[in-house]
Amino acid sequence: MEAELKHEVEEPKKPRLFGMIANPSEQFERIKQQPKIWVPLLLVSLLFTVGMIITALSMDPAYLGIEDLSPAEQDMMYMFSLITFVIMGIISPVFTVLISSAIYLLICKIASSDVSFKQLFSMNTYILVISVIGLILNGVIRMIIGGNPELNVTSLAAVLNTEATSVWASIEVFSIWQTILVGLGLHKVAGLSKGVAYGIAIAFFIISLVFALVASTVV
Repeated sequence: MEAELKHEVEEPKKPRLFGMIANPSEQFERIKQQPKIWVPLLLVSLLFTVGMIITALSMDPAYLGIEDLSPAEQDMMYMFSLITFVIMGIISPVFTVLISSAIYLLICKIASSDVSFKQLFSMNTYILVISVIGLILNGVIRMIIGGNPELNVTSLAAVLNTEATSVWASIEVFSIWQTILVGLGLHKVAGLSKGVAYGIAIAFFIISLVFALVASTVV
């Protein structure tokens, strides 16, 4: 009888990284019950590194400003760029998730949410897979058709044929998708109301647009 009761109590299902594409709501509910960090963070970092390598390999020498160098110097600069991109691919996901989780935790505590740092860290790690998909997709497309490595082909800047430093470059399919998931995640994982959760997500998206606008005026 006791064994039967134990069998009836189901273990909470683990969140799936690529489940964020088709069914993010279910993944966020699983993250709230059973937040996972190390394996998904390792996978995201690995995929992010792959994306950065693809981006580096898709770069034209003209965009690196090395077309006037000798072949040997070009190879050296290209290798240096590749190593730099690999290092960025390894450390960027960790810092991105760490900083965003700390900021969201502060906001959630002000909003009287009992969400933990581990839950937010796990949430942001799983959300980051969307950025990784965008990075790899844009890199592959640039490999095929060429173009400015600083400009995502899935951005509004690419459609309007504007500069990579313009504010339109920040209005991009995967960044919008990620913003929506942040709002949904803060609602499902942190227990914030939909209005507050999506308000926070949109506010950070607008802030990123403001930074892009300032950067474009300076450049």
